[in-house]
Amino acid sequence: MATCIPAGTLYYKVKNCKRQSCRRTAWVSDMPIKRYLQKDVSWSKGVSKAMQIHRCEFSVPPLCKNRNLFKVTSSCKKEGPTKYFDFAVIGSGIAGLRYALEVAKYGSVAVITKAEPHECNTNYAQGGVSAVLCPSDSVESHMKDTIVAGAYLCDEESVRVVCTEGPERVRELIAMGASFDHGEDGNLHLMREGGHSHNRIVHAADMTGKEIERALLKEVINNPNIFVFQHHFAIDLLTCQDGSDITCLGVDTLNTETLEVVRFISKATLLASGGAGHIYPKTTNPLVATGDGIAMAHRAQAVISNMEFVQFHPTALADEGLPIKPTEPRDNAFLISEAVRGDGGILYNLAMERFMPLYDERAELAPRDVVARSIDDQLKKRDEKYVLLDISHKPKNEVLSHFPNIASTCLQYGLDITCHPIPVVPAAHYMCGGVHSGLQGETNVKGLHVAGEVACTGLHGANRLASNSLLEGLVFARRAVQPSVDQTKNSTLDLTTLNLWPRPIVPFSLGSNARDKILSATKELRKELQSVMWYYVGIVRSTMRLETAERKICNLEAKWEEYLFKHGWKPTMVVAEICEMRNLFCCAKLVISSALSRRESRGLHYTVDFPHLEESERFPTIIFPSSSVNSSWSSRQLHKQPMYQ
Repeated sequence: MATCIPAGTLYYKVKNCKRQSCRRTAWVSDMPIKRYLQKDVSWSKGVSKAMQIHRCEFSVPPLCKNRNLFKVTSSCKKEGPTKYFDFAVIGSGIAGLRYALEVAKYGSVAVITKAEPHECNTNYAQGGVSAVLCPSDSVESHMKDTIVAGAYLCDEESVRVVCTEGPERVRELIAMGASFDHGEDGNLHLMREGGHSHNRIVHAADMTGKEIERALLKEVINNPNIFVFQHHFAIDLLTCQDGSDITCLGVDTLNTETLEVVRFISKATLLASGGAGHIYPKTTNPLVATGDGIAMAHRAQAVISNMEFVQFHPTALADEGLPIKPTEPRDNAFLISEAVRGDGGILYNLAMERFMPLYDERAELAPRDVVARSIDDQLKKRDEKYVLLDISHKPKNEVLSHFPNIASTCLQYGLDITCHPIPVVPAAHYMCGGVHSGLQGETNVKGLHVAGEVACTGLHGANRLASNSLLEGLVFARRAVQPSVDQTKNSTLDLTTLNLWPRPIVPFSLGSNARDKILSATKELRKELQSVMWYYVGIVRSTMRLETAERKICNLEAKWEEYLFKHGWKPTMVVAEICEMRNLFCCAKLVISSALSRRESRGLHYTVDFPHLEESERFPTIIFPSSSVNSSWSSRQLHKQPMYQ
């Protein structure tokens, strides 16, 4: 008999795995690394076995009573409230677009994106893509740097795959028209960033992500098999269960321009929706990064992993220290690239004392978790709001050529970075955890693959090495192609059974007064949630703070749900702000519960109660599927049995 593990009550670390299918978490031929690798660690293969035991039973739509889920359709249908495609891609960043371009060779593709196609984390990535492209560099060296930065929690196979296949993926981008900087010798100009032992960062000045996004979008727009649906907010994955198998058949979306609910039915779905930076008030992520993909996958019974590892970028622009203050609060913090420190930038406190050598022998080139904690310590000890990052000692033309975007943005606020230091402060930047995936981007949900920041592939371990994220998105997007194509060959669409899920409803029936009250209350509660996360679940944590955060957020969620349903809201009603709030609550709870389960300090997770790294804790944190019974609204799919009548 299968057992159910409710969300938020048991977070299981797979330990003492003796099966041959289990992989060690990190190994390269280097003695300092070997010391940490005394035990085997299960990753995707071991967890897949465990998933067969810890499987929950859920209400099953009649669609799944037969093994043959689909009947054949010869072509996609793109008109009307239900659309049919061979492949659905949720997200328009580097992973989603790269995948779409490949699978378009085999069928019709819908790229579903929350805002404008370019509005994604990729577009805001400044530093670059790390890859072994220099003869003096090596895959083994890149692996070692990744594993050391990841605090030895990385998965060896994932690291080897990414570091080995990465250079070819970068060459493919160049062949597509992505223009990267070259040196005077005509070769690619390779930068060095914190945690890297070699210059291996391919970049386009300090706007690498924007250039990659431009090149990929151009290819996508010119591809007749790819259809981009912008301003379509993904609400929930459409899933069904047959025995122990859960299958994804598409996604419900809300067209935020027409306020129409649009259902996408697909034979294979890639989730590439990015991270969840906006669970915090200070983040470098664009407004679209509200954890939608992670929350949807969790509600769809996908395994989630390593959510405690939230990377805070050490150097976001601090508005308080600018000569000219912004007239309005920023939606997201402006990133001061890792490459500034990699290029010789030095960190000072406000007394102009260099402090990084006090914390780490690598000084400004230490990994991000070390630098962020060091800055946080300085700010708390000195009761200051920011520190200073100085690159002005470098030649002016060099600074302007390497960092034109940073220089021009700072100049808008009266700061010339060629003459004066930049005020910086840490900000939430990247989720190292996410939907647990294997080496082909596969999840425990059939027909659902993941790539990019939404995924937890094991590459980053407890802390992402700088510029490994774009590389990971490229590699796993490409690796997810063949299994997705195989999935479409084994699937057919039965058009007579695809409306068995209740459709989400746009709340036109509510009066404007009630809608305005609900949206206003949601906006305020969103700020409260972000404040709780920043104060209690930030760079430095404690058990008491985490437990306080858990209690406060559960109370906030209960208060919010009660307010909504008291004012006439129904469980199947949708507007973008409410859907985002559901997802923020869901992701915040996943982060807190994962953090409470790790009784050590490793990488990005630092707790004063367990300040040391413990070998016995060197395992990924696994969140198994939850029961939909007695779960909160944010943790249950809209088409499941509603909690409120």
